[in-house]
Amino acid sequence: MASTNFRPLHDRVVVKRVESEEKTKGGIIIPDTAKEKPAEGEVIAVGPGARDDAGKVVALDVKVGDRILFGKWSGTEVKIDGQDLLIMKEADIMGIIG
Repeated sequence: MASTNFRPLHDRVVVKRVESEEKTKGGIIIPDTAKEKPAEGEVIAVGPGARDDAGKVVALDVKVGDRILFGKWSGTEVKIDGQDLLIMKEADIMGIIG
């Protein structure tokens, strides 16, 4: 994201989907039309955090470079600098891998 002037606000994160495998464990090749969009991605930008009831900014638990799992219908798909990305709230993230 260093080449982009886009910065998410509040508790939002920008995620790049991780490409899914093109073969099954049994060696069957899956065509592009039959693939599901992966629910795994890499965080490439994070907002400063949400505000609590007292007005204090609460930092996010995820950081740039984290590999995450998120819900199938989470986030909003956008295209920034020719890349297909997702913008979602931190609450849509199920967990960090590794």
